[in-house]
Amino acid sequence: MIIPCIDLMGRKVVQLVQGKSKAIELPDPFAVLEKFKDFPQIQVIDLDGAMGRASQADIVRELCRRKRCRVGGGIRTLERALQVEQDGAHKIIVGSSAFTSDGINTDFLRTLSERIPREKLMIGVDCFGNRVAIHGWKETLPMAPAEVLPQLEPYCSEFLCTYIDAEGKLQGTDLEYFRSLRAVTALPITAAGGITTDDEIRALEEMGMNAALGMSIYRKTFPELFAESRKS
Repeated sequence: MIIPCIDLMGRKVVQLVQGKSKAIELPDPFAVLEKFKDFPQIQVIDLDGAMGRASQADIVRELCRRKRCRVGGGIRTLERALQVEQDGAHKIIVGSSAFTSDGINTDFLRTLSERIPREKLMIGVDCFGNRVAIHGWKETLPMAPAEVLPQLEPYCSEFLCTYIDAEGKLQGTDLEYFRSLRAVTALPITAAGGITTDDEIRALEEMGMNAALGMSIYRKTFPELFAESRKS
């Protein structure tokens, strides 16, 4: 399944290259949602929330009202997770808060799993240089994603795995990396990060993985933005 991504920053939809430089900015999240109306699910990430700034809960709530959404970004407390669930999120994506500097944050994950059904919980495991990256990809931990996925299985029903090394570059992703993840867990995986071609999407489907698309689907949906960027 292809899952388009709506990343929110400053009340706009953006696409970033490796979480840093802004490559796309669109002012109306609901107009973007309409462009993706034929897809069964949308992935919504509140980047402001993820970076410790004020969340955009009202926009997220309305997106969930209009479409089946999996929601992440800044879900650091049980209260926020419960609010996202109440707002109608199909899935709740827990990212950096699933980890501490010492490893897996089992206390927080246990707390979540006691109050939120496991089938609604996803854990985002982001990778940079084959290390788990947290806090807006500003910090890496001394552990590889393939090491932690089996340990996280009791606390979620699915993983979102982003390959940051290729994120936003439109140069393709690393299929061997995703094969290495598929080998260590039976839970569903949504792959993200640099997925560019139909061949890559098919290869991921053959592995039994969904593909979360950012820059590549915006290039097809809003080709005029890329035409303008080539002129500049």
